Amino acid sequence: MLKVSSHVTIPASEIEITAIRAQGAGGQNVNKVSTAVHLRFDINASSLPDFYKARLLQLRDQRITKEGVVVIKAQEYRSQEKNREDALARLLSLIKSATAVQKKRKPTKPSRASQKKRMDIKTQKGRLKSLRGKVDDYN
Repeated sequence: MLKVSSHVTIPASEIEITAIRAQGAGGQNVNKVSTAVHLRFDINASSLPDFYKARLLQLRDQRITKEGVVVIKAQEYRSQEKNREDALARLLSLIKSATAVQKKRKPTKPSRASQKKRMDIKTQKGRLKSLRGKVDDYN
């Protein structure tokens, strides 16, 4: 069972975890042992509240398929158990990130002093650049 919040949990039966062989270099261990983990979680068929489902399906994440299935592949560690924990932690962080409500931005205006300071700096720079022009010969 995966605990998302104090009120929301995901039963282990809804999370499908299969062991697969890891990719890349690693010698005999990689060739013999299935240490990598493939996690599949169907959002629509889950017991998550509708709010969670809607927010997850709205995410533009490559780990979520068009059918609404979250697919996470964990192969960072050498043991299957650590990869399983890593995959579950990544699923949990994905769900939490989807439900985190962004704070609404309050539009602000620059202060009058900051505007004056900006204009003064601009005129100073302009004067400096005008001095870089051609030098007239008065002979």
